[in-house]
Amino acid sequence: MQRVRILILTSSTGAGHDARAQAFAEWCFELYRHNVDVRIEQMLEKSSGFFSAGVQFYNWIQKKSPWLHKGFYLFVELLSLLNRRSVSFGRGYYEAVLREYQPHLVFSVHDCLNRGYFQLARKILDADKVRCATYCGEFSGGFGYSINWVEPTADLYISRTATARDYAVKLGMPVKCTRVRGHLMQPRQHIGFMNAETRAAYLEEELELQPGLFTVFLATGGNGANNHLELLEVLLRHAERVQAVVICGKNREVYNQVLHWRTEHPQLNCFLDGYSEQVHLLMQVSDIIITRGGTTSCAKALHFRCPIVFNALGGVMPQEELTVKFFNRGAGVALITSAADLDTILARWLADRAGYEHFRDDFLKLRYEEDPTLVITELVDLAQEVSHTTHQAGPFPLKPRKGADEGTGPTI
Repeated sequence: MQRVRILILTSSTGAGHDARAQAFAEWCFELYRHNVDVRIEQMLEKSSGFFSAGVQFYNWIQKKSPWLHKGFYLFVELLSLLNRRSVSFGRGYYEAVLREYQPHLVFSVHDCLNRGYFQLARKILDADKVRCATYCGEFSGGFGYSINWVEPTADLYISRTATARDYAVKLGMPVKCTRVRGHLMQPRQHIGFMNAETRAAYLEEELELQPGLFTVFLATGGNGANNHLELLEVLLRHAERVQAVVICGKNREVYNQVLHWRTEHPQLNCFLDGYSEQVHLLMQVSDIIITRGGTTSCAKALHFRCPIVFNALGGVMPQEELTVKFFNRGAGVALITSAADLDTILARWLADRAGYEHFRDDFLKLRYEEDPTLVITELVDLAQEVSHTTHQAGPFPLKPRKGADEGTGPTI
């Protein structure tokens, strides 16, 4: 019996798209082993010099000037006209991949890789031999939700939330082709819960921090966009009652700066790391996470019960506004536009712990449990329609880490 072949289209504009592509691939292996082959292609960067420059510019904006992205976003929306029926820039590379790999499913996890890409796949491979699907990671709709997400001919359109799904339908996606399926995180993250005893041990032994202090997680995406030094100065004023967890992504310059700052300010307990694979654990020992409105970080924070303070220093990118709006409408939002805002929030919560507890309780009302294998089997089944295979998903071996809180993990 032949393998099912799935081609994932992604791009490194931020880290979330690639993270979801990797998560899907890992889930396929967990459930189907060698019966499902997944090929991940960073299609924008690899197919076109024009698109590659655009990706680099996007990431520069995210790091340096988020306010510039409103204009960039409007420019990107023009792709909805450029790629209405086929692929313009980078067609040669994409066509070569299709002919060589012969995928049964083309699965896009990026807004700029839907329109035109699905039509060209059907033309090259024959409409009866390939299916097309999209996973959109946005939390809500409105300005910032790219029209490029919605290709009405897609066989399946998956949204993170019902709010985002409803907006896709408003833009023309047929309701019957839509699903709401949650966060699409890596298998080990779905079962990576720690119980109270293990959290305390991890905090003290692994991070060398103190129990009982208010722990603030200064986070960043993979590209390392941050305001760590400004915010650390605020935390320093509350060093007797506050400690910090800091990650710097792949931004080596910022890591070196924070490393030097920590040496000069020993009075603030501070754990520091660069690019971390343990974010889901760091969230569980933190009282709050300060992050921009990236969908992947915010989804993990919700899953692992770590309330978010949104970092809006330098402005909020349109896609980030969708995330902030979702949390604001559902639970109220804590958002800082300056370091002084963080000082105000911390002073209030440290003076009145009940205020923080109320904020945390409202945040957790947005949380829900999900079966993470459902979206995987639906997508693989879609591919099997044209591959004429009947591979069944094996049981996912739930093996929580030692000391895990099995009662709070997902139901599978």
